[in-house]
Amino acid sequence: MTLATLSAGLVVGGPTTTASAAPPVVCNKYCDVRDPSLSPQDRVPVTAGISSRTIALHFDDADGMGWASIDNGGTGDRVWLDRSMDGGRTWASGSRLGDTSVPSGGRGWRTQMYNVDDWSTQGVGALRTCGQPAGGGIACTSWARTTWNAGTRSTAAATALMMSYDRGTKLFGGHGWWTSANALTAITDNMRISGMGSYAYSFADTYARNINAQGGQFRNEYLDDTGWWGLLWINAYDLTGDRRYLDTARADADHMNANWNSTCGGGVRWSTNGNYKNAITNELFIQLNAALHNRTPGDTTYLARAQRGWNWLRDSGMINADRMINDGLDDSCANNRQPTWTYNQGVVLAALTELHRATGDTGLLTTARSLADASTVRLQVDGVLREPGEGDACTGDGPSFKGAYVRGLGRLNHQLPDHPYAATIKRWANSAYDRDRNALDQYGPHWSGGAGTTDYGCQHSVLDLLNADAGG
Repeated sequence: MTLATLSAGLVVGGPTTTASAAPPVVCNKYCDVRDPSLSPQDRVPVTAGISSRTIALHFDDADGMGWASIDNGGTGDRVWLDRSMDGGRTWASGSRLGDTSVPSGGRGWRTQMYNVDDWSTQGVGALRTCGQPAGGGIACTSWARTTWNAGTRSTAAATALMMSYDRGTKLFGGHGWWTSANALTAITDNMRISGMGSYAYSFADTYARNINAQGGQFRNEYLDDTGWWGLLWINAYDLTGDRRYLDTARADADHMNANWNSTCGGGVRWSTNGNYKNAITNELFIQLNAALHNRTPGDTTYLARAQRGWNWLRDSGMINADRMINDGLDDSCANNRQPTWTYNQGVVLAALTELHRATGDTGLLTTARSLADASTVRLQVDGVLREPGEGDACTGDGPSFKGAYVRGLGRLNHQLPDHPYAATIKRWANSAYDRDRNALDQYGPHWSGGAGTTDYGCQHSVLDLLNADAGG
């Protein structure tokens, strides 16, 4: 069962959320309340039924507008649009747009056209149609949007992801920290791969709003958090050439390096409040320092750090006999046998690819390939990538793990001349697109299909997958 099946034709027994005042008029190419007869096209992505009536959402994709209709009804039946700027979670400021009733003697009616997006406020929107037979209950279609900024599978996923970008905090989901760094990395990767720059404001706004948050310069007590942000700012620098992003990435790398200590013979500790040594922190340390070396002419410091980090990780015992990487080391500095999370298998691939770029050492790619060969087999269930213990939710940390994995696998695949993982990545991408996607191009946790929720963790992971499939 797909997410589209789960979300279509929602029927509720009472009125939808209503606004206390008339909703603001939105103007893009055209302003709200435009005659549908002026539309150059009519696409109907979703419908629903109630009491023999059919309610439908219509789109003018060329102009980014939509309208609602009700058919096979009678006098007094009502129809309207709801507009949401957060992926259908709320719609109080955009409820009952164009609310109108079927005139006397009629069997059908339609609203005027309304904009989906509000670019004046960076609002990435969605519409649905709701209808109410005279004296009866209410039915609504599922949410959908036009093909504006959604011309390909990956750009559609990027646009759906931006519905979760909080325009106040400038973070995803309101207050997601390291997961927001991953979501923005997926957005910036998509900008590079697709050439669609519509959401360039996102990382710039996040930087301006949060540069002094927590420890400043996107540093805090968790060194893996710092590494994720540092890699995002490398992406931002590559896109813009703005050296403030590179300087922040340097500050992040220096903060991580200051937390390298002698426990277990070296390595960066996971938190400033202890000495736990784990895989993800040190993989990020290697990748970030190698990336800084590759962007710093004449550097030797960052390269030495990256090489030291890889030598320690390689010999730490976290890489087990199956060529899979467990979470970290126990108190005796032995492999703790905790789960082989997908992101531990993927970030190392990106790190070794970046370090190979720095050194030209082909042995690094040979090692990366042996690790990827193991993980692409051992992490699949029924031919599709699955997180150990994968649940049905898209909130929390875990839903971001698969995105980090396929991002690293994609970078290694792009580097290798025979692109050995392209078919695997495409199979996973096709499965997610066909089985795990709703009408709003939102994705759930299970790329092979099945019940589940949607949220930005699952969404950025799929965007990472589609980016990798597109050659990233």
